Amino acid sequence: MIHTLNQSANVAMDPPFHEAYKSLLAETAVDRGGDAVAVKEWELPVVDLRRLRDGAEVGEVEQCKNDIIRASQEWGFFQVVNHGVSSELLGKMRAKQIELFKQPFERKSKEDMFLNFSAGSYRWGTPTATSLTQLSWSEAFHVSLSDILGSNGSDDLRSTMEEFAGKVSRLAQELAEILGENLGRSSKFFVDNCVPSTCYLRMNRYPPCSVPGRVFGLMPHTDSDFLTILHQDQVGGLELVKDGEWIAVKPNPEALIINIGDLFQAWSNDVYKSVEHRVVTNSKLERFSIAYFLCPWSETVIKSKCEPGVYRRFSFREFRNQVQEDVRKHGFKIGLPKFVL
Repeated sequence: MIHTLNQSANVAMDPPFHEAYKSLLAETAVDRGGDAVAVKEWELPVVDLRRLRDGAEVGEVEQCKNDIIRASQEWGFFQVVNHGVSSELLGKMRAKQIELFKQPFERKSKEDMFLNFSAGSYRWGTPTATSLTQLSWSEAFHVSLSDILGSNGSDDLRSTMEEFAGKVSRLAQELAEILGENLGRSSKFFVDNCVPSTCYLRMNRYPPCSVPGRVFGLMPHTDSDFLTILHQDQVGGLELVKDGEWIAVKPNPEALIINIGDLFQAWSNDVYKSVEHRVVTNSKLERFSIAYFLCPWSETVIKSKCEPGVYRRFSFREFRNQVQEDVRKHGFKIGLPKFVL
């Protein structure tokens, strides 16, 4: 489903980007360099997970696992089909997400009152931005699974989110186990350390932008988790770095996108790649996506089995605190380079 710009309908629901960032938007010179030019559209590697299911030949199972491992090493991003999340559930989740974002901005900003989400779940723009390159033209609900577990069907949005989270959680555990076993790590690590209450869903909306090409929908970054599962619409706009160049990801309506996070890169001693990615803006179309983040307990220690290790050992809490400090100080995330030995 593609949603076009309707100026009058969007006024009340859009965050006040123009008011809040008036001085930044008045900048006449923007250092986007080559990033502002159109990039080539690529199709990510596609992995058919049907080969992992009951009844598959042993050779098929091993080939499927190898495809997942190779894509995680060479791309850091890949797509999965026959992933176990029905098109009906994906469609219902998207409809509920759109319904939520169509609420007036003032109501969305009081998410703890009308949704019972934790305070601070609703986010928009970039509060720390000091230049247009640091501004993200988007709004999101970043929700801990603790906020939606046990809804018991009492709220249609929360129960749909819980059903969706349950499906993608199982998928994330399955993929993480395959990648972990390839490293010789215990298959129980992710079950023990990445439990529902430590993981997150993030529902994103990228409103039409009056200055596309000058502002990102989501500024370039890597993910601070083990892995991310993304369901996006067909508008497009997701871009990532491959072989030192930005490429655009061609939307696939049948697929979920998987990407490796910083924790997996460090835990694997750079075997798997956490790749920089971004979302570009669109002047006429709004874009929706929903992401699931596989995160561990705050005290979980991230340490490679390999010697010598590329990174020093650190807890997830320490990593997250360092990222937040860097964003406050510099306006952007630095991430793993801070932890290199």
